Amino acid sequence: MSEYLPVNLDAYYNAGVSFYEGVSQPLLGEQTFHGLPFRIGSTPERCFIGFGSPGLQSACSIPIGSTARHVIFAHVLLESRLFEGEPIGRVIAHYVFRYEDGEEVRVPVRERFEIASVPTPWGSQPFLALPDMKDRLMPRTEGRWDNMGLRQTEALAGHPLSYYLWAWQNPHPEKPIQTIRIEPGDRRFLIAAITLGQAEEYPFVRTGRVPVKITLTREEDARKPFSLQVDVDRGVATYVYPLPAESAETFLNAPLKGWGEEQNATNSPACVEIAAIPSATVTVKSDEELLGSARWGELQQRGQVEAGRVRLEVLDRGKNWVHVTVVDDATGKPVPCRVHFRSPEGVPYQPHGHHDHVNSNLNTWHVDVGGDLRLGQITYAYIDGTCQGWLPRGEVLVDIARGYEYEPLRTRVHIAPGQRELTLRLKRWTDMNAQRWFSGDSHVHFLGTQGAHLEAQGEDLNVVNLLQSQWGHLFTNTEDFIGEPTVSNKGRTIVYCSQENRQHVLGHLILWGLKRAVMPWCSAGPDEAELGGTIEETLAHWADRCHEQGGTVIIPHFPLPNGEPAVLIATGRADALEMIAFGDYQHREYYRYLNCGYRLPLVGGTDKMSSEVAVGQYRTYAYIPPDEEFTYENWCKAVRAGRTFLSGGALIHFSVEGARIGDTLRLPSGGGTVEVEAIAESIFPIHTLQIVQQGQVVASVDEPTGANRLHLKTKLRVTGNTWMAARCAGPSYTATPHFDVWRRGVFAHISPIYIACGEQWSLFDRETAQYMLTLIEGGIAYIRQKAAHHPPGSVTHHHGEDDHLAYLERPFHEAIEAIHRRMHEEGAG
Repeated sequence: MSEYLPVNLDAYYNAGVSFYEGVSQPLLGEQTFHGLPFRIGSTPERCFIGFGSPGLQSACSIPIGSTARHVIFAHVLLESRLFEGEPIGRVIAHYVFRYEDGEEVRVPVRERFEIASVPTPWGSQPFLALPDMKDRLMPRTEGRWDNMGLRQTEALAGHPLSYYLWAWQNPHPEKPIQTIRIEPGDRRFLIAAITLGQAEEYPFVRTGRVPVKITLTREEDARKPFSLQVDVDRGVATYVYPLPAESAETFLNAPLKGWGEEQNATNSPACVEIAAIPSATVTVKSDEELLGSARWGELQQRGQVEAGRVRLEVLDRGKNWVHVTVVDDATGKPVPCRVHFRSPEGVPYQPHGHHDHVNSNLNTWHVDVGGDLRLGQITYAYIDGTCQGWLPRGEVLVDIARGYEYEPLRTRVHIAPGQRELTLRLKRWTDMNAQRWFSGDSHVHFLGTQGAHLEAQGEDLNVVNLLQSQWGHLFTNTEDFIGEPTVSNKGRTIVYCSQENRQHVLGHLILWGLKRAVMPWCSAGPDEAELGGTIEETLAHWADRCHEQGGTVIIPHFPLPNGEPAVLIATGRADALEMIAFGDYQHREYYRYLNCGYRLPLVGGTDKMSSEVAVGQYRTYAYIPPDEEFTYENWCKAVRAGRTFLSGGALIHFSVEGARIGDTLRLPSGGGTVEVEAIAESIFPIHTLQIVQQGQVVASVDEPTGANRLHLKTKLRVTGNTWMAARCAGPSYTATPHFDVWRRGVFAHISPIYIACGEQWSLFDRETAQYMLTLIEGGIAYIRQKAAHHPPGSVTHHHGEDDHLAYLERPFHEAIEAIHRRMHEEGAG
């Protein structure tokens, strides 16, 4: 016998679709609602049993002649007066169940309890009846653009298309039901279908979802790129997500603790969360190819089943709502940080209010940017030191980090039944603020100001340079720009929303510390400016407007786009250069300009535009003397003075004959021997520490297996003006990649110490000077021959000058003149 049997009501239909005034095209014929079969009349003229209108019967008796544990009605109220002030609970009808032994059970059917109208006004769902459409997932990788915000919810509540479903639980399931008599009241309603439930289960889901591990038993299926879907006919299933490929033990012993894990991009293992009734069928597919299916009740009972090419395993060991506190080990006080909790199999259990998977593990450019962080396989939640939510009973894996000055905590904890509190401790291994080094991210987008404070504190970061900007026709962070810093955490955290101005050929420019926006923000068309845009501004003029306000000018993601940076450097408009990624090209370009005698401090930033990179993952440490207060202005002043180093995980100290980073050491005109000392320390393994002089490695120390501390002290001969810097990274000065979206890498690099042999420090490289002139020539050619312009005289530009072309080109000619002057002074031109 089937578990659910539709009742044939053909002989009792007395109304058609015209009787149903609420819905123009109600569902007819054979239907499946919540995985259950229903048989509705298929003829539009006669498809319902209607009540409450003249000419229709006042009562109806439907023969059943069968036992049933539940009787499920698909019905709908056609006349509601709730919003006219009528109280809820009005009896619309009585459904009378008569057994073959003559006993009757009389059940009232009340508005907003067992029945309701369709469409249903918002906030008026019935207490006992369910809509004919069950809750469901939104399409995972497609959909309408106007739903892109809604898409982040992942799930949609079921709403009635035509009917409400109400299940009557039979108090005497062993006794055959002879008839069901419908005794209507004075309101119009209809019955579309009746189904008998024979299974020993309530026909609708009333249990919470539980995690289920999916293992594909054939290697060729398991190795395929991830494409799993799970369908549950009589229940619901979440999106499927890959589980970590490595074991819990490997995870606990990995070198980049607290900083993510390699993403498993294959089909197996994986996890889905399911809530279903025992008779439900769980179906697993890959790219719509059926891999296997199993009965939910059997899987719950046995804990694990194999079906086709799939093994399913329920991972439900019970769970507790736990209040978690993370404290500083030295002070015992809660400390902001980011946290990740998971089962040994890798199922995430993130704090309530945070995501297990940010934006369903899809790209997060300008989406879900704040409050959570995804590094490869792992999603972290930023917390103020406290959080709460579900944790599984038994073994739980914990992964916690707070920037680069705390030891990451990746460990096991045990949650006992009834446990409601958990305290974890983070240890600070160094305090750079106490040494007067203050950290900042030079380059952050899309976070709100408050979110930037939260994440900065979670990463032990002192400064966030949040930047408003333009992206085609999109303007971002406009609401955060107030022309001054915001300060929190008792003065230890500063967020300043300023600006990044961008041009796709000439370059980008970060303007720190603006008090008024510098407009236009971007210029000359996509990707940066609007479609069909004309060239309205150059980087050099933007830099001038920033300096007029006392701001600081940074060339971001140096050297790309590589158009106008040469102009900025030649004319002294660039206060510092930013590296956001580790690469040989970036190093060569930086050293090229240093070797040509340009003093260029180095800063680190992330260009954070998504939840897939941590704020401050690349950061700038700037030294502020003890007699100066930590403020945004003093931090920027320290950057301009070159007292900085860039950290992608390691901390680095360097001195030359006692001179510190950013200093100029003066030697006799003939030079001399200097003692250099470098120390690199890191929460991650580092393998090499090098001293670089004018771009060449002149001393190094290596640890092939990696170490958390490297020390180099030596003497070097200096024969003329030069610069020196220290840097550290992985083996042979390669970067062990992070798990962020750009796979940056662990390294550190200081701004130079300059060494003058005589009174003046200077260097010059003719090849670099010619390289700069060629770039400048290219910029002028672009402005004259490629960029779009308004016809002369047709517009009044923002600068108010009559000759717009002369205005644009002026800084380029200033740069050419400055380079030629230097070439002449050096006898090279």
